[in-house]
Amino acid sequence: MSLESAALRRIAPSATIAISAKARALKAAGRDVIALSAGEPDFDTPDNIKEAGIAAIRAGKTKYTDPDGMPELKAAICAKFKRENGLDYKPSQVHVAPGGKPVIFNALVATLNPGDEVIIPAPYWVSYPDMTLLAGGTPVPVETTAESGFKLTPGALEAAITPKTKWLLINSPSNPSGGAYTRAELQALADVLLRHPHVWVLTDDMYEHLVFDDFEFTTIAQVEPRLYDRTLTMNGVSKAYAMTGWRIGYAAGPEALIKAMAKMISQTTSNPSSISQWAALEALNGTQDFIKPNAKLFQERRDLVVSMLNQAQGLHCPTPEGAFYVYPSCAGLIGKTAPSGKVIETDEDFAGELLEAEGVAVVHGAAFGLSPFFRISYATSNDVLEDACARIQRFCGNVK
Repeated sequence: MSLESAALRRIAPSATIAISAKARALKAAGRDVIALSAGEPDFDTPDNIKEAGIAAIRAGKTKYTDPDGMPELKAAICAKFKRENGLDYKPSQVHVAPGGKPVIFNALVATLNPGDEVIIPAPYWVSYPDMTLLAGGTPVPVETTAESGFKLTPGALEAAITPKTKWLLINSPSNPSGGAYTRAELQALADVLLRHPHVWVLTDDMYEHLVFDDFEFTTIAQVEPRLYDRTLTMNGVSKAYAMTGWRIGYAAGPEALIKAMAKMISQTTSNPSSISQWAALEALNGTQDFIKPNAKLFQERRDLVVSMLNQAQGLHCPTPEGAFYVYPSCAGLIGKTAPSGKVIETDEDFAGELLEAEGVAVVHGAAFGLSPFFRISYATSNDVLEDACARIQRFCGNVK
């Protein structure tokens, strides 16, 4: 008899976490491994934010807060949405959780009934479908193309909507592709959604501040105010503020939804760390001067990686608008033979053979719902990226 519940058997472990763990194990065993699998900025948390956390500890701010976030942080989140996105929210419309992932999970568990469908453009962040399954819903992946910038088209959205559709999940800029929706592209999707008033929108804006080439970030409730009452706008401090380990995500939306999510968090994690909340308060209210220089560094890394990968035999790497990922195609290597003698039949084979032959860890595209591609995180130094891309070029050149 299995110990696991039926709900747990419906899902798989996170592929990105599994590959990062394998890379760490190989490193510990003495292998020369470059891990390009984790979605985590290599910058340190800015000093003003660290000092705010330390000050909170010293001031004894180490007790429980309200389950879904302390009032001071909720007020700062409202100010952020107004300042940066032109969106008006009250603190009663804000939900804070220990990371962006719990925000999404709380929303899904609070709203999904068996049979309810969640439209998820592919490639997608690995956790979206599994969180939907855990919450009792049905993920509906909709494949995109490299030609569309890995973005959902209005026609594909229209075709995917059924009477059972509860949510559309949009991630812009995207993990894993880095693709970001323009204002016009969001408006075109909004026009479809306005014809289907039963469909809610969950927009994951975690990479909002990591956009390149003068790209203007917008979010769907900002573009189409008529969707405000059925949109949950999610964000967090992990990526822009290099605070992945602090675990603070947040969202704003209709009061009834936020109240349901608060009920959920009150019986699960309860409040995020009080210390992390005080640090996040400083992140949102303090200086933002480091954000644009950091984004510029990421843009330089993107350009380096795109250029070097497009010089590799059998690979094609589109140029993304944001985040810190590229999502190259390895279609030109499928059916060919790796240096080990193994035939590369899938993108998972490609990633496995690359790790064995050259010690470069990437995540295969099947984990994100669209093959034959793979994801590289370029959130590391130029020297490391040059070394990794040279190894990838060498591996591809040795494929016959």
